[in-house]
Amino acid sequence: MILAGDVGGTNTRLALFHPDKKLFTPVEVEVFPSQRYESLAAVVQEFLKTREKTIAYACFGVAGPVINGRCETPNLAWVIDGSELSGRFDLKRVEVINDLEANAYGISLLKPDDFSVLNRGEPYPGGQGALISAGTGLGEAGLYWKGDHYEPFPSEGGHASFAPRNKVEIELLLYLMHQFDHVSFERVLSGPGLNNIYRFLRDTGKGEESADIAEALSKEDPAAVISKAAHEGTCELCERALDLFAAIYGAEAGNLALKFMAVGGLYIGGGIAPKIIQKLGEGTFMKAFTAKGRMQPLLEPVPVRVILNENTALLGAAWKGIRAR
Repeated sequence: MILAGDVGGTNTRLALFHPDKKLFTPVEVEVFPSQRYESLAAVVQEFLKTREKTIAYACFGVAGPVINGRCETPNLAWVIDGSELSGRFDLKRVEVINDLEANAYGISLLKPDDFSVLNRGEPYPGGQGALISAGTGLGEAGLYWKGDHYEPFPSEGGHASFAPRNKVEIELLLYLMHQFDHVSFERVLSGPGLNNIYRFLRDTGKGEESADIAEALSKEDPAAVISKAAHEGTCELCERALDLFAAIYGAEAGNLALKFMAVGGLYIGGGIAPKIIQKLGEGTFMKAFTAKGRMQPLLEPVPVRVILNENTALLGAAWKGIRAR
């Protein structure tokens, strides 16, 4: 059996797969709240204690920079080391890769109904692609086509400096500079980032916070509260926050497409996009994506698709684990 993992700042998904390249359906999947555990090893131990199946190989897609099979996760107080995990659980081999790498491998295994299309476009055959993924943090990766699958090259582009495009976004940058030593795109394009945008609009008098929303924000996940109220049309301030989030998301996706010459397609992963798919499809995202001056004709034909399958990274990690045998 292959043990595959998708390790994020909010949740860690673990799954077992048969080591048959044609069988990419997980045998078992379990989701663990990452913050409740002191390490990935503790999660794996919890997962395996009720399962007696023989596991020889494992691959984990981890949200963070991975160097030589080791990662110090930026959104968790974890250090993940493939060699240590291999020894602790008596496995023949453990691969630790960036979670965007895992997602990229998984894309090639998805079916058409695993995507929502924002721009059908005209993909350039064999052209490079790119993947952007907002969730607890912001992940980015480049993709190049190897004939039957995408081969990813990871980046930490989500931590690149936030680049405002207009007066409101400049004000947002200045607002966040009082709170963070470095204002990255992740400070804006993530679950916490949506809350940062909302607080900016509220604190600078660009909208009035209702008592109901204030109470909900104090008790629940702010990003979920804001996106839900915006979707239902019950909070104008939340709607403005989500509009600004979608515009900045589109702008950075366009930046990424330019940097990687992603004429083969731009993919949007992460847990946020499927939840705000209606907002992304309204046009704000694509307008910002293509608004690159002289490069607009290059980006207009780029296919843009949202990944709906929440197990994409698990599929990719399993595929990578099978290849590593």
